[in-house]
Amino acid sequence: MLEAQIQSFLDYCRIEKGLSQNSLMAYRRDLGRFSAFRRELPNTTPPAEAVRLYLDSLYKADLSSRSIARHLISLRNLFQFLVREGKADADPVSLIPLPRQWQTLPKRMSAEEVERLIAAPDASEPQGLRDRAMLELLYAAGPRVSELCGIQMRDVDLNLGVLRVTGKGNKQRLVPIGKHAVAAIREYLDRGRGALLKGRPSPYLFVTNRAGRFTRQGFWKAMHIYGQIAGIRQPITPHLLRHTFATHLLEGGADLRSVQTMLGHADIGTTQVYTHVLRGRLRETVDRHHPRARG
Repeated sequence: MLEAQIQSFLDYCRIEKGLSQNSLMAYRRDLGRFSAFRRELPNTTPPAEAVRLYLDSLYKADLSSRSIARHLISLRNLFQFLVREGKADADPVSLIPLPRQWQTLPKRMSAEEVERLIAAPDASEPQGLRDRAMLELLYAAGPRVSELCGIQMRDVDLNLGVLRVTGKGNKQRLVPIGKHAVAAIREYLDRGRGALLKGRPSPYLFVTNRAGRFTRQGFWKAMHIYGQIAGIRQPITPHLLRHTFATHLLEGGADLRSVQTMLGHADIGTTQVYTHVLRGRLRETVDRHHPRARG
């Protein structure tokens, strides 16, 4: 019965909420683990007790507080759905507090490291022109890697310097892109994309030499190689460059709401992990301008 309820919830998330495949897979994985645990308990076990025992098992498995919080959020959303649908009398998760988490500050690259990374692809080759344009666009607009690979030709207006990004839940946002990204995309369109397609059609901006869409996995591997070429010691990932985009914007004076919009965060709370940047800038402002701050 629980398996059928979980499937109904997943169908709701896919059809009504329009969640991405990655989000659906995460829900399926978390709720599948709970379902397997629930089958080991007597049928007479009350839902609240089953959730408590499951939570104990997660702690015993030595999961991080972040992972446990994610499991609880998945269960909370499931039971809230079941209550709304009249398939459950109460939400047994509603009174369980989320475990306290240490907030991890996003890693970032320096502006000089970004320059070296973007310069790493071989611009004499079509693939290199494509990869350089992707790196420029990732740093200029901060899309998720799945969003970057899904960009279509119609999504880019190079004359206006604007990119339309389709994010989670099929929500769209417009993000301005700078002259460096525009120039890199123009060069890729002039000398790279046609050479890769060889006359074959594709709606996607970034393509392979088989005329298919360039994949997330392919871009991850390429970034790792370019990080090594650029002599950058920390592991280079698309998410790192997205974090760097947001951090450099805030350091340059952008407000948190604008960064939230460009990143495609539905909740400002997700963007607030970057408030350490704002705190540092405020500290500098006080030290520079307040008469009592100076020694």
